[in-house]
Amino acid sequence: MPTEIKMPQLGESVHEGTIGKWLKQPGERVDKYEPLVEVITDKVNVEMPSPYAGVLGSILVGEGKTVAAGTPIALIEERGTAGDGAPGASAPAPARAGSGAREAVAAPGNGRGAVAGDGGRRAGTRLSPLVRRLAEEHHLRAEELDTIEGTGTGGRVTKDDVLRYLDSRGSRGTVPAAAPDAAPGEPGLAGGMFATPVARPAAPAGADRVQPLSVLRRAIADRMARSAREIPHAYGAVDVDVTAIVRHREAHKAAWRARDGVNVTLTAFVVRAATRALRAYPLVNSTFTPDGILLKHAIHFGIGVAVPDGLIVPVIKDADQRSVVGIAREIDALASRARQGKLAPDDIAGGTFTLTNAGVYGSTVSIPLINYPQAAILSTDAVVRRPVVVGDGIAIREMMRIGLSFDHRIFDGALAMEFLGLIRRQLEEFAPAGDSPEF
Repeated sequence: MPTEIKMPQLGESVHEGTIGKWLKQPGERVDKYEPLVEVITDKVNVEMPSPYAGVLGSILVGEGKTVAAGTPIALIEERGTAGDGAPGASAPAPARAGSGAREAVAAPGNGRGAVAGDGGRRAGTRLSPLVRRLAEEHHLRAEELDTIEGTGTGGRVTKDDVLRYLDSRGSRGTVPAAAPDAAPGEPGLAGGMFATPVARPAAPAGADRVQPLSVLRRAIADRMARSAREIPHAYGAVDVDVTAIVRHREAHKAAWRARDGVNVTLTAFVVRAATRALRAYPLVNSTFTPDGILLKHAIHFGIGVAVPDGLIVPVIKDADQRSVVGIAREIDALASRARQGKLAPDDIAGGTFTLTNAGVYGSTVSIPLINYPQAAILSTDAVVRRPVVVGDGIAIREMMRIGLSFDHRIFDGALAMEFLGLIRRQLEEFAPAGDSPEF
């Protein structure tokens, strides 16, 4: 008897999801924990692994459709119960809205029909969502993708493999499509939004046109509109002198990388200070409900990560129980999986507080919308060298602005500034023992 695959609940307050792309079709075999479908919610695009091994019988919810968590989305014949004939093999796959067959996916809004599906790839080397999007942006056809040597696990083609191919193609005299704009600066240097090439829509050629919304972009639009509509936002900010941390990090980051195997960025220091402040001010780690303010005991810290077409927020679980190095290691792992399209549902579930950063793009003032339904979001801007009054003199210091957008129903400006003040004191009074990054 077929077993139902249901829409997961990707987060405590997330009650529905959108089918972004089916990674298997009826009649195909699926291994347990093998990626089965891309599911999209607010700021999230994750590959849902199959909870069973077997043969995909039929797809009940087509791509682009939004359903409630717990809704059956597919049927699978578990291994050992399926017959020799592949159940559902004759069932047609649901077509992507506005597209043709799954193997021929046109780049959004370009009207050229560039092929970037998996139909032409060698067996066992399915493309990740990030690689597919990159291929579509550069109008790579399936036969071109077949020529790219994959360096990922099991010969999988990675983003870097595609970029190397595009570089080599350009050097042979073929002009590639324009590359996405790359954000300047060291990823994660000043906060939680990691710099990654982000696709920008091409300028219209002589006429207005509509840029179609991707499923992810539409999900972000809906959730941000809800945040702005339902939450009365207020904002506060302080300037922080991070000179001591910046100098200490520059002097020891190579040794930390050699010893701990991770790049300890300024983000890790900010997160460590923020988790202590959240423990001291539990109202900031809460959610507004009709019955009252729900104070969250666990501190699950979301980190905004920029990806093509949007922003996703993987979550560091129990962040207050981790050291600076432990936080840096978790940030690195989550950001890497986010960029490769390999986040698991648990990676983005349960967030209680979020940090985002426009500083990697050079911003010195940013006012983000709250990641609904959390109580607040911390923003960090670029580290800038400024003349500052120190005692009776003036000195050049490394300064960074940190801000807090908060739900004015839950707490007021006085508490918001006390919260930011505690973060500032920890960062400015940084005094490690020896070459340690811990404080």
